[in-house]
Amino acid sequence: MYLLYEEDGDIKAGTLLADNDSSLQIESQHGKRGKLKANHVLLRFGSPLPAEVMESARALKEDLDLDFLWEVAGGEEFGFETLAADYFGHAATPTEASAIVLALHNAPIYFQKKGKGRYKAAAADILAAAKAGLERRARETALRAEWVSMLVAGKLPEPFHGHVFELAHKPDKNGLEYKALNEACAATNLSPVRLLDKCGAIPSSHDFHRQAFRLEQFPKGFGFPELAAPLPPPTLPAGDTPAFSIDDAATTEIDDAFSVIFRPDGGARVGIHIAAPALGILPGSDLDRLAASRLSTVYSPAEKFTMLPEGLIAQYTLAENSECPALSLYLEVGPDYTIETVATVADRISIAANLRHETLEPLFNENSIGQPGPDYPFRRELEWLFAFARSLEIGRGKAEQVQRHDFVFRVTSAPGSEKPSEPPPEGAKSFLGRPGERLEDEQVEIKPRPRGNPIDKLVSELMILANNRWGEFLAEKNVAGIYRAQTGGKVRMTLSPAPHEGLGVSCYTWSTSPLRRYVDLVNQRQILAAAAGEIPPHTASDPLLFAAVRDFELAYDVYNDYQRRMERYWCLRWIQQEAVTELDATAWRENLVRLDGLPFVARITGAPTLNPGERIRVGLSDIDLLDIDLTCRYLAHLDT
Repeated sequence: MYLLYEEDGDIKAGTLLADNDSSLQIESQHGKRGKLKANHVLLRFGSPLPAEVMESARALKEDLDLDFLWEVAGGEEFGFETLAADYFGHAATPTEASAIVLALHNAPIYFQKKGKGRYKAAAADILAAAKAGLERRARETALRAEWVSMLVAGKLPEPFHGHVFELAHKPDKNGLEYKALNEACAATNLSPVRLLDKCGAIPSSHDFHRQAFRLEQFPKGFGFPELAAPLPPPTLPAGDTPAFSIDDAATTEIDDAFSVIFRPDGGARVGIHIAAPALGILPGSDLDRLAASRLSTVYSPAEKFTMLPEGLIAQYTLAENSECPALSLYLEVGPDYTIETVATVADRISIAANLRHETLEPLFNENSIGQPGPDYPFRRELEWLFAFARSLEIGRGKAEQVQRHDFVFRVTSAPGSEKPSEPPPEGAKSFLGRPGERLEDEQVEIKPRPRGNPIDKLVSELMILANNRWGEFLAEKNVAGIYRAQTGGKVRMTLSPAPHEGLGVSCYTWSTSPLRRYVDLVNQRQILAAAAGEIPPHTASDPLLFAAVRDFELAYDVYNDYQRRMERYWCLRWIQQEAVTELDATAWRENLVRLDGLPFVARITGAPTLNPGERIRVGLSDIDLLDIDLTCRYLAHLDT
């Protein structure tokens, strides 16, 4: 006696050796012996042999018309032997019955299994949807194979053109494009980025990094949604004039300005004026939620992404020749630069000038202060404020610190150049810095700028003073605020006033850049309310303050990392632009060196053991603009 049975999800045939009612001893058609539960048996037959039955049944199954079989089955539940008899028009042979059950078992979209040897035809709409799905998957399989073949050959399929950056940085792993790219990567042993670059899909290395940042931090894009206009600032009393700001030429978010009214006794009334967008951005408004989502302006050498829309910035920035709402800190300062009184008010300031670093530095510097020379706007005020700033610095115990250099980047487009909007044609060069490859069109200029020069010292000391005094003001009024603290060398944000040891002040709150930082905007609301004797918008237990601290610290770290990464990128672009192959460098630590004239740290190869501070000559090669790296080789020690 032979059996047709189901085991491990498959239909099999074998020989019955012993029947023990509930369990059977069998030998499979391949000679393997074992036990089988009786309720797994589908059919018992006397001939032909199991192997012959299965071979003939599989051949017959291929000739069966599943659509006709589905029609014959009807809408009720049925046994496979019954369907076999209906289909063939006679009592089915073991081979015919086996062919039918194999067909039913292997066509789940046509037939639903209901029990041992029993099935039910799928509903017409369900079958139609399933067949459409099979057809779609077949088309996708063929299309994916075509895409893989193109990618392996270094050609970018047309549908990939609009998704290159998503595929490189934040792919949809269920998407057909990603699956094809992943398969092609396995075939070529390249990473997705390298394979896309090989296919000429990355026309701009700068945009490659920019889009990575956008996809991660600004998934809806760098632009702003349409929002209702902010409330106009209330009518405010006139403040001290004229006032002036000091910023670099690229600054549009002018947050701070100064005024000085000299007294007959040699002292002065000093005004520190901060732009006041908090007067027009209400807590919980659409603009407030927008600022809370972006948290800070993002800076990079080639561009910036502002926290607030340009229209709102234009309404509140301290632009010259305009009357601007401001939060002002007024200081009565004696002839010896001792602060006698402090007052905080909201007022309207007349901005007489926006002084720019580029034009002011040649006139106002360490060599010119107090010396005969040409007059320039606000010379007397600037020199007096610088002396006041030096007094403040000494008072904090931070004078005579070692000065470092900052680096000023200027990135401009070459005349007549246009950025490609589409991937280059097949065979276009990539941007890995290999010999003979074209570079992008921007021109890069990098200049060192001493940190702590008179302009920096004047502005930074007055900002530290304002942030310190407003922090103390909030604490005295028992009004909640967000503070920046440093104890034990660790800098952190806190909702309680605490010392900032690095600055040498009792407490320090960020409040002087409300156009550029959300924390400053929140603090400005609190200061305005405290100055007016009103109930502040936020209490110490307000969840918004806790969220602002948490979110700001996370975002600020990411934004700063992007700025540093892009500064490193533009250093490489400058090295390429200037065709620099050798530079002097200073050993820093382990196998790292700092390149002269650039804010760039590189890992050195082929060098003997170096001590920090040793001066060496290095060779530069193999610039990679996608990984933002290069090869730095030791050449020689320099005489010191």
